[in-house]
Amino acid sequence: MSVPGDFPLQYGPSIDADLVQRARDLGPLIAANAAKAEIERQLPESTVDALTEAGLFKLTVPRRYGGHETDFATYLAVSAEIARACGSTAWVATLINICNWAVCVAPDKVREDVFGADPDARVCGVLAPSGTAAPIGDGYRVSGSWGFTSGSLHSSWTLVGVQVTDESGQVVEFGNVVLPMEELTIKETWHVAGMRGTGSNTVVAEEVFVPAHRYIPISFGADQVDNHPEEPLYRASLVPALALVLAGPQLGLARAALDHTLATIGKRGISYTFYDQAVRAPSTQFQVAQAAELIDTAALHIFRSATHIDQAAVEGRTLGIAERGRVRMDTGYAITRCRQAIDLLLDANGASSFAESNPLQRIWRDSSVAARHAIASPGISAEAYGRALLGVQEQMTPVI
Repeated sequence: MSVPGDFPLQYGPSIDADLVQRARDLGPLIAANAAKAEIERQLPESTVDALTEAGLFKLTVPRRYGGHETDFATYLAVSAEIARACGSTAWVATLINICNWAVCVAPDKVREDVFGADPDARVCGVLAPSGTAAPIGDGYRVSGSWGFTSGSLHSSWTLVGVQVTDESGQVVEFGNVVLPMEELTIKETWHVAGMRGTGSNTVVAEEVFVPAHRYIPISFGADQVDNHPEEPLYRASLVPALALVLAGPQLGLARAALDHTLATIGKRGISYTFYDQAVRAPSTQFQVAQAAELIDTAALHIFRSATHIDQAAVEGRTLGIAERGRVRMDTGYAITRCRQAIDLLLDANGASSFAESNPLQRIWRDSSVAARHAIASPGISAEAYGRALLGVQEQMTPVI
């Protein structure tokens, strides 16, 4: 019996097919390096070089700096394609691209510092305000440490959250600062079960001076400043964008599990049964069909939200609270469906899925770890969306 080797993962209608194809073309190289990325806890330089040459770290960089300035639908499609080869690689590319975008949302002077000086600059970041910024002269003195800084080993700048203090040391404001990586140190703290190749270590700043223009006030809601009215990408709603991009690697990981299953399951039977071909068993057929449908369901929600974000940005319209809540909901829902699909495919493939030589066990670990990112939490996302739908004014998170 023949088993299909591949069929297209369905994306939104407006994606840049060339960029997606670039990611697909790099798949064999990225997959060949996936085990090395796990062992070394960072991406191999050949992977980084290939992504750089293909322009896949510049999805969200303005065209004026040689970037693609692409929309979020394309961005997510590219992330998913990379994840079909390696979850860690997709996660790093996704996080660097969203941090590049966050820098480019800022005023021109910040952009110039980063991308004007180096069009191939890469930015990593953590928005949690776990550092402090004390005003001094025409800037701030910044200290702190930021964990889980994905891609820090491959970045030249970082965007990190800070608490701004007054002369008495009291916190008066929250924001982000943009720092060159050469002024920071990296503590190797990333020892985890999945997404091992992301190098999501801790970055540390000790009394680093940051000029005032590289401090960016945080704006999670409807009052986001439109610094670049001629470039719609950079007025997309902040939190919906930050959340939704995390679903791209999950979609690709689930599809990678399906790819592997379709390519290999026809070669074996089912132990302790009379099925010498697993593909003839109704249980296998149901599991594979249900997994494929779950992946399609996830894609529909992901690209529904991506298109919504993109269209609102083009129209210059700020997403309302219920719209933003729905994007959070779509994100958590899609990630949950991807994880369910992976679990079904593990069941279909049996205990051999967990052999170290089997890519399914790495896909499972990568998906499980990435799904625990706080902004992707299905429970919190559902609560926030439910409050918005029911008109409950008090939210339980500012990140919406």
